[in-house]
Amino acid sequence: MILANADLVLPDRVMRGALRFEGEMIAEMTEGENVPPGAVDCGGDLVIPGLIELHTDNLERHMRPRPQVDWPHETAILAHDGELASVGITTVFDALRVGSIYGSSKGYAPYALALVNEINGLTARQATRISHFIHLRAEICSETLVEEMEAFGEDHRVRLVSLMDHTPGQRQFRDITKLEEYEKGKHGLSDAQFEAHVARLMELRARIGDRHEHEAVRIAQKLSATLASHDDTTAEQVGVSATHGVQLAEFPTTVEAARASHAAGIKVIMGAPNLIRGGSHSGNVAAEELARADLLDILSSDYIPSSLLMAAFRLADIWDDLPRAIATVTATPADATGLTDRGRIGEGLRADLVRLRPTGQTPHVRGVWCKGRQVG
Repeated sequence: MILANADLVLPDRVMRGALRFEGEMIAEMTEGENVPPGAVDCGGDLVIPGLIELHTDNLERHMRPRPQVDWPHETAILAHDGELASVGITTVFDALRVGSIYGSSKGYAPYALALVNEINGLTARQATRISHFIHLRAEICSETLVEEMEAFGEDHRVRLVSLMDHTPGQRQFRDITKLEEYEKGKHGLSDAQFEAHVARLMELRARIGDRHEHEAVRIAQKLSATLASHDDTTAEQVGVSATHGVQLAEFPTTVEAARASHAAGIKVIMGAPNLIRGGSHSGNVAAEELARADLLDILSSDYIPSSLLMAAFRLADIWDDLPRAIATVTATPADATGLTDRGRIGEGLRADLVRLRPTGQTPHVRGVWCKGRQVG
């Protein structure tokens, strides 16, 4: 397979040239507009590395398309997989909650291990279009966190663990009215149910939160997973994250926390929807503000898969640097999670590629390849 006469987005420049890939790997890269016999003439379209998504809740939307509606998991996983392939994502870290609350009005029950086995089973059967890894979202305010995490082993492909502390009144929901809007809107909680939910979370954090945090870090190390913090707000919280060995700061809520993360050598992830919408739906710091302050390293589509590519091009406009912007959704997330075989265009690397044509505010995907196989 040869893609020729394309603008190849390399780590440091954009080069008109051609790519030849054999099997799963890029075999050769040449410069120039020449179109060899049998090659695909890209006509100047951009070719970038396949996108790498570290934190997405998209699978949950396919599993539960309406409140109280549970969809068959295999169908949901494959629909999620196909949607990601269609927007240029070739590697995904499926974010799954671990840590449940018995008798919760929100219906929280353990589900991650069984779902991971289903995802990995489909991958083993080569039923998925793209590469799937597991991201465990460790809920500190829960009752079952340790026993759920202990059930995972090296074969489960857990490469990322994030510490999720949703204690009301701090981090993402410092403003409890924002939490109330979110919980009532998403889960339909009544006033009494919301008050009980807040009280329960506060009690759990006070009683076993510190132990859960310590155990989540220990188990992440045992699984050789990259460790992430979530919604750090203050420099003090970032300092705690650094002592845990955190390497990624997911969605810091303030400039202070983002700056402290950089000072500690922690990469900052921000949501692509935040950048596209012009701000956070929770009232926290805007991704664009961090981008203009050079405090943004990685983008995540979070809950809208198509936002990842759109936001990368928005960053290219802000920074006037397309290779740097594309790296936030390719090379940098690959490096942060130890994926040395992808995230860049180069000989000997995986043929995870996206052909696209920038059109207005929305880049149009014209072809997606994962391990050399066209999947979109």
